[in-house]
Order: sequence, then C-alpha cells, then structure tokens
Amino acid sequence: MESVKVLFVSQEITPYLPETPMSVLSRNLPQQIQEKGREIRTFMPKFGCVNERRNQLHEVIRLSGMNLIINDTDHPLIIKVASIQSARMQVYFIDNEEFFHRKATLLDEKNADFPDNDERSIFFCRGVLETVKKLRWSPDIIHCHGWFTGLIPILIKKSYFDDPLFAHSKIVTSLYDTEFKENLSSNFHEKMKFEGIENEDVEIAKDPTYNNFMKIAVNFSDGVIFGSQTINSELEKYVKTKKIPTLSFQNDDYAEAYNQFYNQVLQNN
Repeated sequence: MESVKVLFVSQEITPYLPETPMSVLSRNLPQQIQEKGREIRTFMPKFGCVNERRNQLHEVIRLSGMNLIINDTDHPLIIKVASIQSARMQVYFIDNEEFFHRKATLLDEKNADFPDNDERSIFFCRGVLETVKKLRWSPDIIHCHGWFTGLIPILIKKSYFDDPLFAHSKIVTSLYDTEFKENLSSNFHEKMKFEGIENEDVEIAKDPTYNNFMKIAVNFSDGVIFGSQTINSELEKYVKTKKIPTLSFQNDDYAEAYNQFYNQVLQNN
C-alpha cells in the first residue's frame, strides 16, 4: 500500500499555534506517515493569531477566489500555504477575512466560544474539500483531528459521495478531550443540510452539544482513534456501539500504530 494518499485535517498544528497534544501530533504524524512512503496533504484554519510573516505563508492564487455559501451568505475562500522545511512537507491554510482574521482561535477575550464557531467550522470543512478538488488529488484516507473538522465525515459520505476524487475515500476521526463549552447555534442542524444530507442524518444536532455533533462525525466515519488518554465517557461508549475499527490511545510509536490502522480501515468493507 505504498501509494496510499492520506489527507490530514486538523484544527491546530504547531509551530503555527501553541503546542498541545493535538497540535504536536498533527505536526509530527504527517511527516512520519510520509516517511513511511505515503503521499500526504495537510490542512488547518488560518486563524488570525497565526503569524504569516514569521511562518512565511503566501497565498496560492490559483486555488483562491471561490465563494462558499454558508447560511445563505457568500464567503470568499482564500488558500495560503507554508512549508516546514525540516519535514519536507507543506501545510495549506483555509482563510477568510470575516471568519479567521480575529486575533484568536475559538475563544474570545472572555474565554467564551465565539458564537459563529459553527459557521467557521462549516466554512473550514467545505473549504478543505473544495481545495482538494482543485488540487485534483484523491485521498484514500482522510484523517480528521478536533471537533472543528467534525463536518467532514458527513460531507464526504453524503454530499461528495459521487465525486470521483472522494468515491473511495475512508474517513478516520480522532477524538480528543478538547470540547467546546457552549452549545453551537440552535439552527446548526439546518446549516448542515447541504446537498445529499437529510433530516435524519442531522436530527441529533437539534440539540447542538459537543457530544451530539461528534456522534454525527462518528456515524459517518470508517474508523475512530482515541487521540487523548481520556475522552468524554458518553462518546467512548457510543463509539463502542459502532461496528467500525477503533484504535485506543497510543503513547509511544503512534505513527506505526496509526499507519497499521489506516491499512485496517482500507481493508475493512
């Protein structure tokens, strides 16, 4: 399976954002998977606190310029890229002035969730998939890190299922102990209804809690990894009711364990 292509989508990657267990893994895992012979692409949001000059980000004009409609409003999609020279890998950034130019990630100065985090997440997830389409790159595995990426599984399985680039893509969702504090907007389930997504698919999001949103991500994933040593117990129990491959938290040599898990997911019908 040396030609396997892995798309990594994460809400945080170091050195662009501070070191956390998720951001460090999201930095090191793609490099290590690439060193195992896989082809990779890596995406994250271009939050306003990402220092463009220090990290040498530049806009990719040929990929930018599209408008995405979120809740009946057009939002321009800007794509930027930076290189981690020591890892011989690039990181693509999804940017938009309204959603990502504030000098914070997901919390305001009072440590409260931004009220439009749901639309920011929708824009990010759709922006990643539309950019991958423009790259004409067909991932075998799409590995999502963090709740901010949580819409990607249902989009792939319901909205993009007939796109040849994603027809055979398998989704792996890593669950972490980083939850949003306040519920997403009360009409979040309506905002999620893109082409192919039906009422029953998002019914649970009428109560837009973290657990319910991530249950939707799990429902449309082909494999789940526990990215933190302890995760929400309700979610952990829910995952165990699903007949899909799961991988427990990995302390050491996680890259080899993840690499083998990708193979398991690809072979599991």
